[in-house]
Amino acid sequence: MANFKVKITEVTPLVTNVFRIRTEKPAGYNFSPGQATEVSLQYEGWEKEKRPFTFTCLPKDNFLEFTIKTYEDHQGVTKRISTIAPGDEFEIGDAWGTINYKGEGVFIAGGAGVTPFLSILRDLHQKGALGYNQLICSNKFEDEIICYDELKSMLGDRFINTITKQNEPELHIGRIDKEYLQAHIKDFNQQFYVCGPQGFTKTILGILKESGANAEGLVFEQ
Repeated sequence: MANFKVKITEVTPLVTNVFRIRTEKPAGYNFSPGQATEVSLQYEGWEKEKRPFTFTCLPKDNFLEFTIKTYEDHQGVTKRISTIAPGDEFEIGDAWGTINYKGEGVFIAGGAGVTPFLSILRDLHQKGALGYNQLICSNKFEDEIICYDELKSMLGDRFINTITKQNEPELHIGRIDKEYLQAHIKDFNQQFYVCGPQGFTKTILGILKESGANAEGLVFEQ
């Protein structure tokens, strides 16, 4: 696997604890929407701490972009990322990942699990090929929803959100369970794309299978 050092050119806060980070793009570097790469910070003592992050730009862009959620209660890479600035460097590897677009369906994301879907949906939108794709997102609080306005503009009422911890949110409150999915999905014989924390993904995949989804139509990071 090749490794590339890329200079950070832009760091932009998006929502609570989430940053859009853009870097230089190595000549000839390629990825497919939905793919990720291993990233390490080029600070002393952090060079070998590699973490997977998804590309949220388009393959044709002349930069690379990552949308990363940081966690103040974690003593690790994602907390350190909240202090980076333009001029700092990442080291990245080749692109990899099993999340790729296989046709119209339902995208289901838990929190920052929406990030691999951003490049896919942006790519489809640019091509005029969003069709009837649907995105269902679960977040603890409304101010944690990543790229809400952009996704709402692209998908309209096919962008569905539920909030799990906030008191009296404007959006629906509750978890994505079997009843919720069956209320929002008319056809389980289609593609499903699932990404989020490990427990979330396992639960959603189980519900989809119980509801009649074909195992071959389930796309998730393995």
